[in-house]
Amino acid sequence: MNFPLILLTLLIITGVICLLDYFLWRKKRNKDESEPWWIEYPKSFFPIILIVFILRSFIVEPFKIPSGSMLPTLLIGDFILVNKYTYGIRLPVINKKVWDVNDPERGDVLVFRYPEDPSIDYIKRIVGIPGDVVTYHNKQLIINGEIIKMEYEGDYKYVESGLGYIYSDRYSEYLTGESHSILINQDVKGIQFANVRDFKFRENCKYQRSGFTCEVPPGNYFTLGDNRDSSSDSRYWGFVSEENIVGKAFMIWWNFSDFGRIGLSIK
Repeated sequence: MNFPLILLTLLIITGVICLLDYFLWRKKRNKDESEPWWIEYPKSFFPIILIVFILRSFIVEPFKIPSGSMLPTLLIGDFILVNKYTYGIRLPVINKKVWDVNDPERGDVLVFRYPEDPSIDYIKRIVGIPGDVVTYHNKQLIINGEIIKMEYEGDYKYVESGLGYIYSDRYSEYLTGESHSILINQDVKGIQFANVRDFKFRENCKYQRSGFTCEVPPGNYFTLGDNRDSSSDSRYWGFVSEENIVGKAFMIWWNFSDFGRIGLSIK
């Protein structure tokens, strides 16, 4: 379902009815004649639809986390808020940038349109910006030849698809000046070669048995899930182009299973 398109369509329909009534239809009604329902309802809903459209298109948009690929940062069932303007102002529906603000940075938790199906929204962490050389060797992340510091935090377990517990190691990863938590499952290979597709700029990546090295092309970003061994990300389907960016995730606003997560900032 293309909700932005539906919202825009409703906005146009109710707005046109409001304008036609203001400039034409109301002049033809008797003073004691009430508005017909097909004019009254659109006029009542137009301001609400307009406010929702502006907020959702240019300021902030809600999303729900459907999978565990960003554990432990984001849990399945988290409802998050995404800043729509921090990376620039974009036209709704077509997602065309018309005004630059900030560039995405390493460490940002990014919401974007899935390159293989733009109707689907994905969320991952940026680990490589344009020009970076990203290496993942034996589950160690290396950016431009610099080994990214990791510190062991302890064990972490979670239920995957209701089938049973998955046991992983939890680490603090210092991709930027601040740390964030990641999960590494020592029983799983760092990359599943059968899942690597023939994506755009595939020639920028070299895969070895121990991992891969990718040079991020201009206007693109390299992303990984925080749950490193249970994430479909840039390792498999390639780079995230600037035109597919939706916004930056910044806060958890609701979780039906854990009220303590409400209001947590996303780092």
